[in-house]
Amino acid sequence: MSSTIWSVDEHLDDILAAVKPLEPIELQLPDAQGCVLVEDVVVEVSLPPFDNSSMDGYAVRISDVEGASEEFPAVLTVIGDVAAGDGGLADGRSVGPGEAARIMTGAPLPAGAEAVVPVEWTDGGTGGGPASAMRAHSDAPEGASGEVRIHRPVKPRAHVRAKGSDVQPGDLALRAGSVVGPPQIGLLAAIGRSTVRVRPRPRVVVLSTGSELVQPGEELTGGRIYDSNSFALTAAARDAGAIAYRVPAVADDAETLRATIEDQLIRADIVVTTGGVSVGAYDVVKEALSSVGDEDEPGGGVDFRKLAMQPGKPQGFGSIGPDHTPLLALPGNPVSSYVSFELFVRPAILTLMGLDDVHRPKVRATLSTGEALASPSGKRQFLRGTYDAEAGTVTPVGGPGSHLIAALAQADALIVLPEDVTSAEPGTETEVILLR
Repeated sequence: MSSTIWSVDEHLDDILAAVKPLEPIELQLPDAQGCVLVEDVVVEVSLPPFDNSSMDGYAVRISDVEGASEEFPAVLTVIGDVAAGDGGLADGRSVGPGEAARIMTGAPLPAGAEAVVPVEWTDGGTGGGPASAMRAHSDAPEGASGEVRIHRPVKPRAHVRAKGSDVQPGDLALRAGSVVGPPQIGLLAAIGRSTVRVRPRPRVVVLSTGSELVQPGEELTGGRIYDSNSFALTAAARDAGAIAYRVPAVADDAETLRATIEDQLIRADIVVTTGGVSVGAYDVVKEALSSVGDEDEPGGGVDFRKLAMQPGKPQGFGSIGPDHTPLLALPGNPVSSYVSFELFVRPAILTLMGLDDVHRPKVRATLSTGEALASPSGKRQFLRGTYDAEAGTVTPVGGPGSHLIAALAQADALIVLPEDVTSAEPGTETEVILLR
């Protein structure tokens, strides 16, 4: 372990300087969800690709319905149906004077038509009062012929979605660096793209250590506790956009731990361990990994450090295996582990994804507390808190103990007390890291 005391910023800078974005690959749209585009996507077809109706109704000429009312409706001859997926009216017919075509939402506007009258503004071809809907073609095919009474006039291009009104060829659909979410996938599909070039979602292996750990659902015996860290950190990795794999807790045996980690490298872009990094006799992560790569993998190895922070003083970072897979070794106390993930692992995951902004949002907020908060001199303290955006305040939850996981579950922010602050009085403005 290095004898140097590292600052939070120095440790993070070291991590981000070593972690590089994953190589781009071409993926099918469903597989690209959550990934980051590496190239601009330019539109090649108009969207919509043709003038089409935004309503179920009748395609008409403007002059034929001018002045129409319920008392004096415009009576037009229905010459056919145009359904979504049709190329237009049968036999390429046009809507001529005194004529109308029954048209469905999304169907192309037939030649000769200038606007669409919603079916609710007509009698629906029944000869009665205003219609509430069209009769199904299968039930009443005669609705595609006969007459329709129009009760209201329309303006030119009314209820018509113009060709290219959304995007046109040559438009920039999505910029490089965009995260491919559901709306982006919808747009890509709409413009005809079946694949995109992206950086894949990082694969994160999360592994907790400790002979005292029992899996949830199993019986607790004397001196044992449930393994919560691996579940929390796996969920946090997925929340950050990664594909995460949780490895059940490994007992305090250096050889077993090293073998387990080596076995996991085949599916890891980054490895995260929790526990075993302090100064105890059974802190096996240091024992197992301190010399990894020193001889077999030049440039590899894991450096264990002390950071000027609370919680989370002991940390480890380096690379292992033939591909120099990044490994971050976090403390074992639940709060220390989670805070360390937010400060160091999450930015590393977002860097692997190729994102530019890898940090949680930060705001300034007024400390809302009944008494001053103490903070150790020379250390940056991170306290759990709840942030009230409307009031501009942040309230501590739980105490400073690194084992208080219940308070962590209530928190949506981290209160940051700088290294030179030993006491933060109520009403003090402080930096807040937003976790949600």
